[in-house]
Amino acid sequence: MYPITRSSRRLVLRELSLNDVDPVYAIYSSPEATRHLSFEPRGKAEVEDMAARVIASAQATPRSEYSLAVVEMSTGETMGVARLAIDPHQQRAATIGFALRPASWGVGYGLETVRLLCGLAFEDLNLHRVWGARSPENTASDRTMTAAGMVREGVIREHIQKNGAWRDSVVHAILDREWSSGEH
Repeated sequence: MYPITRSSRRLVLRELSLNDVDPVYAIYSSPEATRHLSFEPRGKAEVEDMAARVIASAQATPRSEYSLAVVEMSTGETMGVARLAIDPHQQRAATIGFALRPASWGVGYGLETVRLLCGLAFEDLNLHRVWGARSPENTASDRTMTAAGMVREGVIREHIQKNGAWRDSVVHAILDREWSSGEH
């Protein structure tokens, strides 16, 4: 499925392009923005390589990764990255994740992003299950995933190594029947 475009009241998810490298670099190089992510702040070359890889993989058949720009509709600015990756270890399942610029936190953009990803998963890709993992300290992500209808399932112990230490991940998931019931 290419190209992907999904929109909400304030946001558009669209295919990532090379024009998005600078705004994505601004997010991925920020210690504040990457504090709860699974990786350390990244350099510009790493972001350029990531963008080139996801742009190339977007046209793969079958497609297994959807790395999308999160664009603020009113300004046209790329304010984040959203990702849905088909989970090769589960049938009709995918993982989701997102990163937004810190200046946009706290106004519901994360919830809109998760809902757009779930819409892609369940409405366009006919998946059965979507799950995401968060840092235990990321209470904003906890609220966001819960508000989107995702259920906390448990903890993956010492799942991520960051800053020289192991960190747990808290897993949240939503099923297709929960999404279609309109309870999100």
